[in-house]
Amino acid sequence: MNVPFQLKQIDHVVLRIKDLDASVRFYRDVLGCSIDKVQETIGLWQMRAGASLIDLVPIDGVLGKIGGAAAGLEGHNVDHFALQVTPWNEGAIRDHLGAHGIAIVDSGPRYGAEGTGPSIYIFDPDGTTVELKGPRTADGRPSSC
Repeated sequence: MNVPFQLKQIDHVVLRIKDLDASVRFYRDVLGCSIDKVQETIGLWQMRAGASLIDLVPIDGVLGKIGGAAAGLEGHNVDHFALQVTPWNEGAIRDHLGAHGIAIVDSGPRYGAEGTGPSIYIFDPDGTTVELKGPRTADGRPSSC
Protein backbone atom coordinates (compact mmCIF):
# COMPACT_ATOMS: atom_id res chain seq x y z
CA MET A 1 0.00 0.00 0.00
CA ASN A 2 1.50 3.29 -1.11
CA VAL A 3 0.38 6.14 1.14
CA PRO A 4 1.35 9.66 0.00
CA PHE A 5 2.13 10.84 3.52
CA GLN A 6 3.62 9.73 6.85
CA LEU A 7 1.92 10.01 10.20
CA LYS A 8 3.96 12.17 12.55
CA GLN A 9 2.12 12.14 15.92
CA ILE A 10 -1.30 12.61 17.44
CA ASP A 11 -2.26 16.24 16.83
CA HIS A 12 -5.25 16.44 19.16
CA VAL A 13 -7.94 14.43 20.92
CA VAL A 14 -11.44 15.89 21.33
CA LEU A 15 -13.35 14.95 24.49
CA ARG A 16 -17.03 15.72 25.03
CA ILE A 17 -17.35 16.61 28.73
CA LYS A 18 -20.07 17.24 31.30
CA ASP A 19 -18.31 19.64 33.72
CA LEU A 20 -15.91 22.18 32.20
CA ASP A 21 -14.46 23.39 35.51
CA ALA A 22 -13.74 19.86 36.74
CA SER A 23 -12.15 18.89 33.42
CA VAL A 24 -9.99 22.03 33.21
CA ARG A 25 -8.81 21.43 36.80
CA PHE A 26 -8.00 17.78 36.03
CA TYR A 27 -6.06 18.41 32.83
CA ARG A 28 -4.36 21.58 34.17
CA ASP A 29 -3.70 20.79 37.84
CA VAL A 30 -3.31 17.01 37.75
CA LEU A 31 -1.72 16.44 34.34
CA GLY A 32 0.06 19.79 33.89
CA CYS A 33 -1.66 20.92 30.68
CA SER A 34 -2.10 24.63 30.05
CA ILE A 35 -5.00 26.40 28.39
CA ASP A 36 -3.77 27.05 24.85
CA LYS A 37 -6.85 28.60 23.25
CA VAL A 38 -10.48 29.20 24.23
CA GLN A 39 -13.27 29.55 21.68
CA GLU A 40 -16.12 30.12 24.08
CA THR A 41 -18.69 31.06 21.39
CA ILE A 42 -18.56 27.55 19.93
CA GLY A 43 -17.76 25.76 23.22
CA LEU A 44 -14.13 24.67 22.74
CA TRP A 45 -11.31 24.78 25.30
CA GLN A 46 -7.96 23.60 23.93
CA MET A 47 -5.45 22.32 26.48
CA ARG A 48 -1.75 22.05 25.53
CA ALA A 49 -0.33 18.57 26.24
CA GLY A 50 3.29 18.74 25.13
CA ALA A 51 3.30 18.92 21.32
CA SER A 52 -0.39 17.88 21.19
CA LEU A 53 -3.75 19.28 22.23
CA ILE A 54 -6.61 17.88 24.28
CA ASP A 55 -9.79 19.68 23.22
CA LEU A 56 -12.56 19.93 25.80
CA VAL A 57 -16.07 20.32 24.39
CA PRO A 58 -18.84 20.78 27.01
CA ILE A 59 -21.91 18.77 25.95
CA ASP A 60 -24.19 21.77 26.57
CA GLY A 61 -22.23 24.04 24.19
CA VAL A 62 -22.64 24.64 20.46
CA LEU A 63 -20.21 21.87 19.41
CA GLY A 64 -21.21 19.58 22.27
CA LYS A 65 -24.91 19.57 21.32
CA ILE A 66 -24.02 18.37 17.82
CA GLY A 67 -22.71 15.09 19.29
CA GLY A 68 -25.94 14.19 21.08
CA ALA A 69 -26.15 12.73 24.58
CA ALA A 70 -23.14 12.50 26.86
CA ALA A 71 -21.28 9.25 27.28
CA GLY A 72 -22.52 7.08 30.13
CA LEU A 73 -21.90 3.76 31.82
CA GLU A 74 -23.06 1.83 28.78
CA GLY A 75 -21.26 3.84 26.13
CA HIS A 76 -18.13 5.95 25.92
CA ASN A 77 -16.74 8.37 23.36
CA VAL A 78 -13.28 6.80 23.57
CA ASP A 79 -11.75 3.72 25.21
CA HIS A 80 -8.63 5.56 26.38
CA PHE A 81 -5.78 7.72 25.19
CA ALA A 82 -2.16 7.70 26.30
CA LEU A 83 0.06 10.64 27.19
CA GLN A 84 3.82 10.11 27.21
CA VAL A 85 5.29 11.28 30.52
CA THR A 86 8.82 12.45 31.14
CA PRO A 87 10.65 12.10 33.40
CA TRP A 88 9.16 8.82 34.58
CA ASN A 89 9.34 8.71 38.37
CA GLU A 90 6.56 6.34 39.33
CA GLY A 91 6.71 7.12 43.05
CA ALA A 92 6.44 10.87 42.44
CA ILE A 93 3.63 10.34 39.92
CA ARG A 94 1.69 8.16 42.36
CA ASP A 95 2.20 10.72 45.16
CA HIS A 96 1.03 13.55 42.90
CA LEU A 97 -2.09 11.67 41.81
CA GLY A 98 -2.88 10.74 45.42
CA ALA A 99 -2.51 14.36 46.53
CA HIS A 100 -5.21 15.26 43.96
CA GLY A 101 -7.48 12.40 45.03
CA ILE A 102 -6.99 10.56 41.74
CA ALA A 103 -7.25 6.78 42.02
CA ILE A 104 -4.97 4.57 39.97
CA VAL A 105 -7.17 2.12 38.08
CA ASP A 106 -4.37 -0.11 36.80
CA SER A 107 -0.62 -0.03 36.26
CA GLY A 108 2.10 -2.14 34.76
CA PRO A 109 4.18 -2.57 31.62
CA ARG A 110 2.33 -1.95 28.34
CA TYR A 111 3.28 -1.62 24.72
CA GLY A 112 3.12 1.86 23.19
CA ALA A 113 4.57 3.93 20.37
CA GLU A 114 8.14 3.58 21.67
CA GLY A 115 7.91 -0.04 22.82
CA THR A 116 7.03 -1.67 26.14
CA GLY A 117 7.36 0.46 29.24
CA PRO A 118 5.56 1.45 32.44
CA SER A 119 2.06 2.88 32.42
CA ILE A 120 -0.57 4.05 34.87
CA TYR A 121 -4.30 4.22 34.10
CA ILE A 122 -6.52 6.87 35.71
CA PHE A 123 -9.98 8.34 35.00
CA ASP A 124 -10.74 11.94 34.09
CA PRO A 125 -13.87 13.61 35.58
CA ASP A 126 -16.07 12.18 32.80
CA GLY A 127 -14.83 8.62 33.24
CA THR A 128 -12.52 8.63 30.22
CA THR A 129 -9.49 6.45 30.85
CA VAL A 130 -6.19 8.33 30.57
CA GLU A 131 -2.97 6.33 30.35
CA LEU A 132 0.20 7.97 31.62
CA LYS A 133 2.92 6.23 29.58
CA GLY A 134 6.56 6.00 30.54
CA PRO A 135 9.54 5.40 28.27
CA ARG A 136 10.55 2.09 26.78
CA THR A 137 12.38 -0.17 29.20
CA ALA A 138 15.64 -1.92 28.25
CA ASP A 139 13.79 -5.09 27.20
CA GLY A 140 10.81 -3.29 25.65
CA ARG A 141 11.85 -3.39 22.01
CA PRO A 142 9.79 -1.27 19.62
CA SER A 143 8.70 -2.75 16.34
CA SER A 144 8.29 -1.04 12.99
CA CYS A 145 5.36 -1.35 10.59
